Amino acid sequence: MVLLTLMLILVTWTSQATNGYFAHGYGTFYKALAGAGDAKPFNTLAPSTNPAAMVYVGKRYDLGVSMFTPDRQYTVTGNPSGFPGTFGLAPGTVESGSPLFAIPGFGANWMVGETSSFGIALYGNGGMNTDYDFRTFGFEPTGVNLSQMFITPTYAVKLADNHAVGFTGILAYQMFEGKGFQAFSPFSSDPANLTNNESASSFGGGVRVGYLGELSPMFSLGASWQSKVYMGKLKDYQGLFAEQGGFDIPMTWTLGMAIKPNEALAILFDLQRIHYSDVSSIANPLLPNLAQSQLGNDDGSGFGWEDSTVYKFGVHFTSHPGLTWMGGYSYQGQPIPESEVLFNIVAPGVVEQHLTFGVSKGIGEGRSINFAMMRAFRKEIDGPNTLEAPGFQTIGLAMSEWEFDISFSFGF
Repeated sequence: MVLLTLMLILVTWTSQATNGYFAHGYGTFYKALAGAGDAKPFNTLAPSTNPAAMVYVGKRYDLGVSMFTPDRQYTVTGNPSGFPGTFGLAPGTVESGSPLFAIPGFGANWMVGETSSFGIALYGNGGMNTDYDFRTFGFEPTGVNLSQMFITPTYAVKLADNHAVGFTGILAYQMFEGKGFQAFSPFSSDPANLTNNESASSFGGGVRVGYLGELSPMFSLGASWQSKVYMGKLKDYQGLFAEQGGFDIPMTWTLGMAIKPNEALAILFDLQRIHYSDVSSIANPLLPNLAQSQLGNDDGSGFGWEDSTVYKFGVHFTSHPGLTWMGGYSYQGQPIPESEVLFNIVAPGVVEQHLTFGVSKGIGEGRSINFAMMRAFRKEIDGPNTLEAPGFQTIGLAMSEWEFDISFSFGF
């Protein structure tokens, strides 16, 4: 019943945008460490990072919720030219509504003998939500809402005492709704399935594999790879997204290390690469594609996102038995180039820097309560309105975020 309830809740919340299309971390411990932890096991949300860690987690359950508060806005500077064939926007600053979301997460793990384990985690991901009560593209309201849920059954096994591999199957469900794109109807291959069609949904799947090895008591390495998650077509928006409504989830890989000067302290470094170029609806540029092909075609315009590298740093310190402190910092390379700000008004995933903090307190044998907070610092990028006469309009995209996460762990 708990699992079913979480599944129903997860498909109703609005997606978050932190490291571009991906959350900065999944589960309280990983969130508190700015997403670092590929080389060290923490809790049962490990399949989102490195499935090999699960065999070291042991029998354990984690249940938590995050409160996510994004601040999104765009600013148009300069008046429309009024020239024939141009697409001018109303000048001014517009802020997005929908400022607060609750995001649950759940994980469980069971040992299978002494050298292998089976677990499952549920969590959400995404990077596109805006709600502008304004005629952004000439019609209101304008915005998008992407919600995604992942169910990740995981098997992990020790190859030796200090080396393990893990295998995760990724079962994914997503919902999307877009509003206010009517002005792009002349450019669409299917105007009836371009905009304002309420929520469309699709299912899909992929895999993640990982390795975790302790090379010495003071040093561990981790590595993980996630395939592209192939999703079904969003048929009600096949006139908007490239490949007739395609919206797959990009391939990623991560390398991590953990330096452990003593039993109480771990210093973590992760490097993650996100391959947005794998997905046409995300990576195709607005121009020249809009002039050469219709929206919804294989080479139709997308959001123009570029591949991005994320650098993650975390510190995990146990000051007393049952009391652990965590902190972290991450930086992602900007996925949205200045030339692509027009379409990304509805998907301004521009934040680059995250600062995190967390604490875990034991509250009895086999139980703990855990807290994490994240601040994504305000970032703004400016670029031209590429559908307006050169030099007439500039568009600025800005975003900042707060997140507060609390969870309860038991059974270990």
